[in-house]
Amino acid sequence: MLRLAQNIAALALLLLPVLAPVPARAAETVRVALVQNADSVTLAAAAGLIVKAPNDDVDANGRITVTAGPAGLAVDGQRLRSDRIEVRGRNGDVTVNNLTVAGRVTVKRQNGKLMAINEVGLEDYVKGVVPSEMNASWHPEALKAQALASRTYVLYKIRLNGKKDFDVAATTKDQVYKGRAGADGPGGRAADETRGQVLVFQNEPIQAVFFSTSAGPTEDAMNVWSLDLPYLKGVECPFDMNSPYFQQWQTVVWLPLLEQRLREEGFPVGVIASLSPADYTKAGRVSTVRILHSDGELRVKGEDLRRVVGYTLLASTQFDFEVVGFQIQFTGRGAGHSVGMCQWGAKELAEKGYSAEAIVRYYYPGAEIRDLSSLPRR
Repeated sequence: MLRLAQNIAALALLLLPVLAPVPARAAETVRVALVQNADSVTLAAAAGLIVKAPNDDVDANGRITVTAGPAGLAVDGQRLRSDRIEVRGRNGDVTVNNLTVAGRVTVKRQNGKLMAINEVGLEDYVKGVVPSEMNASWHPEALKAQALASRTYVLYKIRLNGKKDFDVAATTKDQVYKGRAGADGPGGRAADETRGQVLVFQNEPIQAVFFSTSAGPTEDAMNVWSLDLPYLKGVECPFDMNSPYFQQWQTVVWLPLLEQRLREEGFPVGVIASLSPADYTKAGRVSTVRILHSDGELRVKGEDLRRVVGYTLLASTQFDFEVVGFQIQFTGRGAGHSVGMCQWGAKELAEKGYSAEAIVRYYYPGAEIRDLSSLPRR
């Protein structure tokens, strides 16, 4: 209780006005993987498309379907020599498989499948993330806290993935991004009101991860991903009791399915005989699971088990389980990896009068808010 009182007292000291918005660098562009390992991609724009290919002339009107040919791409059945095309909408937007985005879309052939990457300005990207990751009806300060975290997270990934095909995926693997959907609503306004503001530690954007519901203290990144980051240390979080995931949830996983998915993910496992928690984090979540199987023993980190089973099935690592026949019956609380900002906690704090700045400084201890323009160029 003393630690909780100290943390809440520290949080109260953070009730400071949010920094005034400043323009972000015009050069900051995000490469978002919209589609991966697809057989086809459909692109459309009401005002027409502009299509460019390195080795071909491509006629396009308002809609095309791209498939992977034996040596290159095919557009509406027309085989190309090019293995990539660039597409823009004449009005600035283009729809990719029913997702409307700003900027340019590159469709490329990779290992016989298709990848579609949206190159979009930083602020347009943030406007596409905030209403996708947080309910637009929530308090404006919570939405602004989400905008600060989402902008910072993608800048961290840009610096990390500069030599890769894309910076972030448009899914929960990174941040959910739905392009123009909701960009003109409260989430988009939160992005505008925090424009150009990022969370930094030692002059670098932090790994500003976030999650739904803690249902207890948040976690140190060291306990989840073996990352010793000073701004990703666990804090008390008695603020998310209104989350539907705060209450107990239950799910069932079939043993043969777990065996199959473990093998698909590269874990050497035979026929599973038993499972048991090997150890727990200080916050009470399962850190490692011990699996006895026909070929020996396997130890799997709790977060890896979530990934293998599926994040929607196994909502968090704050669980107990029992093996009954061919079923593993899980009972747990919370949702997400529990590192960084708790979104339902941010909602409650905002409703209690805390600013977006206070919220992010609480959940990312030691980080400070800076203007992107003041950071060293990369």
